[in-house]
Amino acid sequence: MPQVIRSPKVYDVCIIGSGAGGGTAAKVLTEGGLNVVMLEAGPLLNPSKDYKEHVWPYALPHRGADIGGRARHELNGEFLAPNGFWEIEGEPYTTASGSDFRWFRSRIEGGRTNHWGRIALRIAPADFKARSRDGMGDDWPISYEDLAPYYDKVDSFIGVFGTKENIPSAPDGMFLPPPRPRCTETLVKKACDHLNILCVPSRMAILTKPLNGRAPCHYCAQCGRGCISASNFSSSQVMIPPAQATGRFTLIANAMAREIVVNKDGQAQAVSYIDKTTHKEMRIHAKAFVVAASACESARLLLNSRSTLFPDGLANSSGVVGRYLTDSVGTNASGYFPQLAAVAPHNHDGIGGMHMYMPWWKFDRKNDFPRGYHIEFGGGRHMPGVGQFDEMCEETEGYGASLKQKCRSTYGTFIGFSGRGEMIPNPDTYCEIDPDVVDKWGIPVLRFHFAWSDNEIKMAKDMQETFRAIVEEAGGTFYSRAKPEGKSPYGISDGGEIIHELGTARMGDDPKTSVLNKNCQAHDVKNLFVADGACFVSGPEKNPTLSIMALSWRTSEYLIDQARKGEI
Repeated sequence: MPQVIRSPKVYDVCIIGSGAGGGTAAKVLTEGGLNVVMLEAGPLLNPSKDYKEHVWPYALPHRGADIGGRARHELNGEFLAPNGFWEIEGEPYTTASGSDFRWFRSRIEGGRTNHWGRIALRIAPADFKARSRDGMGDDWPISYEDLAPYYDKVDSFIGVFGTKENIPSAPDGMFLPPPRPRCTETLVKKACDHLNILCVPSRMAILTKPLNGRAPCHYCAQCGRGCISASNFSSSQVMIPPAQATGRFTLIANAMAREIVVNKDGQAQAVSYIDKTTHKEMRIHAKAFVVAASACESARLLLNSRSTLFPDGLANSSGVVGRYLTDSVGTNASGYFPQLAAVAPHNHDGIGGMHMYMPWWKFDRKNDFPRGYHIEFGGGRHMPGVGQFDEMCEETEGYGASLKQKCRSTYGTFIGFSGRGEMIPNPDTYCEIDPDVVDKWGIPVLRFHFAWSDNEIKMAKDMQETFRAIVEEAGGTFYSRAKPEGKSPYGISDGGEIIHELGTARMGDDPKTSVLNKNCQAHDVKNLFVADGACFVSGPEKNPTLSIMALSWRTSEYLIDQARKGEI
């Protein structure tokens, strides 16, 4: 056995993962007086070096295409936010026969908050009790009223813009003023009004006013490539600095967690991790542990933490760690609008995303599928991104000057639509440890099983029909590659592709059917908490990041209270 090097210090709390959940926990716990150490599997973030928000494609080698055009098809190209990967060399995952699942991972301080779209939506009251409504899935052990104060705390601290709309499916928040709609959004809004489809200002974690020392957005529309001014939210720039300011925070980068070690009483006492710079195995001791590595990575860590007391994985007496895996239902289409070709070129800048969106509007009627979806859309003559002109050239015949003229005449005349809906957990969606494959650190990897049910396929069909109705009502020509049949009916995305995986260590009142209690504390191990998307009981159509932060804030305050009482 290789020597394991133990840190001499025992921290109050060890957090595994520096993203939305981990960063929030670090801020709240340190400001609550606890000494915290955080393990991050990637390097530290240097915004001035790592972010490329104002770099043009022609300023990069091969105009951002890399050799062989690889960067045009990978999110880890130089043109986008750093260290986000669909595939990591030496860190594989596998999929079971008949399954399609793509696992996006981020290996850098701040995790996926460097990559997300900043869409900040609250889970609605009805979403917490969905089984009581339609008999599918399970109710959460908490209500909207339990989480609402923590949504307020997150909104007020990070900054979320929006408008008060009093929509049952989309709870209002503590909003900053939204940016004004652009001409493409005004066009779609008018069509939606005629069709009685709700279309309202977006709710996004991007500053439109100064807040807590952060400057407002300067509307370069490049949020997906990072934000040097920290005007949009990332854990690395918003949550971790206040933790560091307390003097009670230690961040260990390039630390790949292998397992959580328990003592003879079954309580967590240490995390063993690989120092990726030295390849040595290290061990950090703490009184309590917060796992926040992302839903699937956290499940992997728990499942790999086997012992005589927990032969099936840590906190897994229920057998449901890795189970109830969900992702958002997604499908896309676009419309060509000839009236946009006649609009004189003008400044289309704004935030890096939509200024308006369509929340779920069929909540008061019977549909062909359970639950709901929202619609995201966007277009205009923004600063072109890598690969954007590739798509135009694929759709246009010609060469040289004629091709350029055609691209110029159509650039800015398309508006894209994306649906994001709720998946109902089913027995065929879960992750487990692959018995035969390990990564380059010797850690067993995940194997994914994933399948959409008829519920999700019917939802994707409805999305496509709605896209068409909006485009045609607005006077456009509808374009979609989605077909009713084939591997991806109605263009439904592969599992994992929307990057909203949730539910692999869900909370519940019954230890036989859940991993965590309502405070995200493991039923089996009282000093172990999970503070990422793994704790979700269901995956409503809301992008989950805001809820992950609210749940982490709530869990962290509970942990502080338990520590003060000497319970942990």
